[in-house]
Amino acid sequence: MFRFLSGNKTTMVTRDDALPGRDAELAVADRHVVLGTPLKGPWPEGHEVITFGMGCFWGAERIFWQIPGVHSTAAGYMGGWTRNPTYEETCTAQTGHTEAVQVVFDPEQVDLDVLLKAFWENHDPTTPNRQGNDIGTQYRSAVYPTTDEQMSAVQDSRARYQQALTEAGYGEIATEIRPAAEAGDGVFYYAEDYHQGYLHKNPGGYCNHGFCQVGYDLEAHGQGAAKATLPEA
Repeated sequence: MFRFLSGNKTTMVTRDDALPGRDAELAVADRHVVLGTPLKGPWPEGHEVITFGMGCFWGAERIFWQIPGVHSTAAGYMGGWTRNPTYEETCTAQTGHTEAVQVVFDPEQVDLDVLLKAFWENHDPTTPNRQGNDIGTQYRSAVYPTTDEQMSAVQDSRARYQQALTEAGYGEIATEIRPAAEAGDGVFYYAEDYHQGYLHKNPGGYCNHGFCQVGYDLEAHGQGAAKATLPEA
């Protein structure tokens, strides 16, 4: 992905120093290029929203749109201060955003823990502001839940995955975990349309995601939760 080479990209910008951005939203298609569902909603009754940051959003989005029970995904920017940032602005590390994937899912079809398994296993949550050669605050690991129940599940999953990492000799999780409403200005900003479904449009495009470090054990769930699983690679 395109990178700016100047400045300290691993220091989080403050609200006062962030780029101002703009009032106008970036234009995106109405429908998800793969799933055919709305990109911006409205969402069906009972569906939930959670946002993940795990490095470059191209590969991350593809992971989630393949999971049965996921209604829609979108690439965007979250956790910062700049209004409706562009990709070029986000690359300067002066917006405060991380590249993020908004996931809309039906909890009757897929348990949140399945999504968390995909999140933890497919990136390195122990490297602050970095995924491989992608360096900067825009590549930080993050989870932004939208309900108290989601937050509890995320915190529990973190503790369980940290135990697995520790037992395997890996480091401490550096993932930013905070309610979506408290992540920067609390807004998920949709990225430019060419980023949406990027690896469907460009099958040979850049992707640095895949199984990393150790496996995440799914908890046993009650009969009310569907047992959707991750697709095979």
